[in-house]
Formats: sequence, structure tokens, C-alpha cells
Amino acid sequence: MNLKMRWAIIILVVGGALWFMLPLDQKVRLGLDLQGGMHVVLGVDTEKAVEARLDSIVYQMRRELQKENIPFTYVQKSLPYSINVGVENANDRIEEMAELYLLKSDGGSATEVKYTLDSAEVERIRQNAVLQSLEVVRNRIDAFGVSEPVIQRQGLNQVLVQLPGITDPDRAINLIGQTAQLMFYLVDDTVTQQQLDSGTIPYGSMILYQRELDKNSGKVLSSTPVVVKREVILTGDNLMDAGVQYDQFNEPNVWFRFDPAGAKIFEDITTANVGKPFAIALDNNVYSAPVIRERIPGGEGSISGNFTLEQAQDLAIVLRAGSLPAPVTILENRTVGPSLGMDSIASGVKASIIGLIAIIIFMLIYYRVSGLVANMGLIFNFIVLLGALCLLKATLTLPGIAGVILTLGIAVDANVLIFERVREELRNGRTVMNAFELGYQKAFGTIVDANVTSLIASIVLFQFGTGPVKGFAVTLSLGLIASMFTAVFVTKTIFMTFIIKNDPKKISI
Repeated sequence: MNLKMRWAIIILVVGGALWFMLPLDQKVRLGLDLQGGMHVVLGVDTEKAVEARLDSIVYQMRRELQKENIPFTYVQKSLPYSINVGVENANDRIEEMAELYLLKSDGGSATEVKYTLDSAEVERIRQNAVLQSLEVVRNRIDAFGVSEPVIQRQGLNQVLVQLPGITDPDRAINLIGQTAQLMFYLVDDTVTQQQLDSGTIPYGSMILYQRELDKNSGKVLSSTPVVVKREVILTGDNLMDAGVQYDQFNEPNVWFRFDPAGAKIFEDITTANVGKPFAIALDNNVYSAPVIRERIPGGEGSISGNFTLEQAQDLAIVLRAGSLPAPVTILENRTVGPSLGMDSIASGVKASIIGLIAIIIFMLIYYRVSGLVANMGLIFNFIVLLGALCLLKATLTLPGIAGVILTLGIAVDANVLIFERVREELRNGRTVMNAFELGYQKAFGTIVDANVTSLIASIVLFQFGTGPVKGFAVTLSLGLIASMFTAVFVTKTIFMTFIIKNDPKKISI
């Protein structure tokens, strides 16, 4: 490759890097440890997702059996992963249903058949619960308006959430962690107060609570028990949209609208239960229990609950984003203040400048004019590295700054190998041109081996590391690639240009 072509490549790469990185303060994305914000690790209760699937199968089987007039006494869940069906006689249709829902026969008796959910299906539900939780959390965060969040899977059943620049961590935690399972139940108005006090409610019913919260403090002011039928008549799975509106008292509440399928179910339920109360519950907390006055077409309704405007907006966000398929728990919650982030940036920049100056001085003293060329390559390396970070929209973290400093040392190390080879060739009586050609040629294999092994290690760190470790791996990987270009290609081009133009008998090295 001739010198003109080499210089054209260098100008193109460095010019492109400058184009992508400037203005620097608007292009470099700062990580959580530099910008401040929240670091949250969520644990997904995948077993609850399996239980929810069993509940769904029980409900669907019960409806199908009733619809087809197949006699049965009960269909009930039996933990951990079983469903029992009470029947007087075996029925092929029940077997077909079981096969459809991936249930395997697990024996039984003359009056009961037992099925167990297929183990592969159990594992699929667990995996999907984590993946769905990831997407639901991402949708909620996007609606919340956080810029450049990091939301990714961690381990088998965890979700990592990093929210740079967050100013209200408590609100963010409530938004992220709320399961938001919207369910509609018929109220069991046959239960007397005496039964409620003694806890002797019918088997097919359960007690939920309607809590009144203080708008400002969020404390529970009152908690009223509501007895509802266990069978869920409608869920939020068919919810299409939700938003905030004001009632006749100018209080904010949340309206919702179902998709066509959900609207039809909602209309059928209200038609069949005119005059009966039904409960609207979110995460087993009853928000309202109005009486159905008439058929409600269109699939629209509202949830009132003494909300503040902010609470109503957050509830609308989680309803639009969808419910989490399983409850999540906060396993880790750290908040980094912006002042600590600014201190970290100042410390990192100071360390980078000191390290860069120390390397430049050493190269100038030890290798003299050749050290000046190596320092030029070092500056090119820094520019290319920052340009690559901006191009790939990588996030710069505090360990990432450490990776930049380490990269500068690795880049100089390559030049040291080359210069020592050149010195050997000059001592052997080679011409300057010949010594540099052989020096670069002999050092090339060693440089590639060292950089490739380091690159493999950094890729492994990126693949299996989390948070700050990934930031270190990103800058180290990009820095290694940049140093290969600058130490081998750029500095050689500078030397070749100088030697061809001046044809020196000796060189300062």
C-alpha cells in the first residue's frame, strides 16, 4: 500500500472519529456512576407465573365443561403443578382438553382424574415470565420518560434496571415494581357480617380489601373488607388503553378501554349481572365496587381511588404498559447522587490527564524523536477511541475511564516492542529504512497475540459482567482495536513518510 493511500485511510478514520465525537459534551453518554441515578435489581417470582397459568387453565376448563354440558363436580388447582377434576365417569373430551393445555395424566381415582403440567411447559412459562417482565418494565420506563435507561436480564430470574439522572427514586420504584394485575370479580353479597367477622365465608369466595390512602403521605386511612367470588370474570389482559380523566368533583381517576374481544366479554358480564355489585381490583387491592346498573357496551370503565394527579398518571402508565406476569421483588436498590458522579468524573479526568502526561514525558525522554511519533499515535488513539464510543452510543462509566487509561498504556507498549526491535536491527548494521521495516514486521506477531488475548478477555467480561464491568470491557475492547490501528499503522506511516522524504543515515530512537 503506497503512502498516499495510507494517509487517506488515516485522515478518513480520524476525521470520522472527530465528526462523531464533537461536541463531546453532547455525544458521550455517561453511566450511572458518573451521572447519578438508580441501580435496581428485580427478582421475578417465576413460580407465581406458573401458578397463574394453572389458574387460567382451571378457569378455561371449567367454562368449557359447563358450555358442553359435561358433568363434573369440581376443577381445582393442586400445587405444585397439578389440576384435579372431579368426574363421575371418565370422558374423552376431558382428556382432549388436558392434552390441549399440555397436561399429562397423573393417575386418580374412580371419582377424580389428576393431571400435571408438562415440565417443558413449566420451564417455558418461567423463561417467558422473565422476558415479559423485562419488556413490561421497559415499556413503563419509556412512558416514565427516563433518557438512556439500561434494562436487561441478569441471571436466570432477575432484571437489572439502571436509570441515570432520576430525580424521584421512590416514584420510580413504585412504577417499576407494581405488578398491576387488573382483575374484575363479582361481589358475594350473600355473606353476612357475622360470617365475615368469624371468617366462615363460602369456599368459592375470598376476602379482598378496599383501602383508602392519604393523598400526601400514602398511609392507609381505612381498610374495608370486600367478599368476592374467587372466579375472575375479566382480567386486564384485554386492556387496550388507559388514561387520566376528572370526575364531577374534579378529582382525577383512571379510565380504561378494552379491545373488541374484551369489550364483548365486559358487555356480556354486565348484561348478565345487572343489579349486582362487582369489584375492580388491582394487585388484590379493591379500588371500587360499584353496582352494575345497566349493560355497559363499548368496553369502557373507570377506576376511582382518591388519587393525586401523579398517582393517577402512574397507574395509567402501568395499565397501558401491561401487568407483570409475576410479582417482582426489589433485591438490590442503590441510588447514586449527581454530586458523587461529578466527583467521579473529575477524579477520572484528572487520573487520565496525569497518566497521559506521564506516558508522553517517558516516551520523549527514552525514545526522543521516535517517542514524539509514538505520542502522536497515542493522541490519534485517544481520538479514535472517543469517536468509536460516540458512534456505538456506548455508555462511559468510571471503570470505563480506567479502561481508557489502561488502553493508553497498552498502545505505548506496542510502540515499545517495535522500537526495541528497530534498535536491534540498527545495532546489526541495517539501514534506517530496513531497520524499521524489519522492526515492525518482527514485532507485529507479538503485538497481535497480546492484543487478541486481551480482547478475548474483555469480550468475556462484557458477555458475563454487569453494570460497571461492562463499561470497563467496552472501553478496553474499543481501545485495543484502536491501539492496533494507531501503533502499527499510523506510526509506521509517519516514520515511512519521514524516511522516504529525508533518507536519514541515522534516527533518534
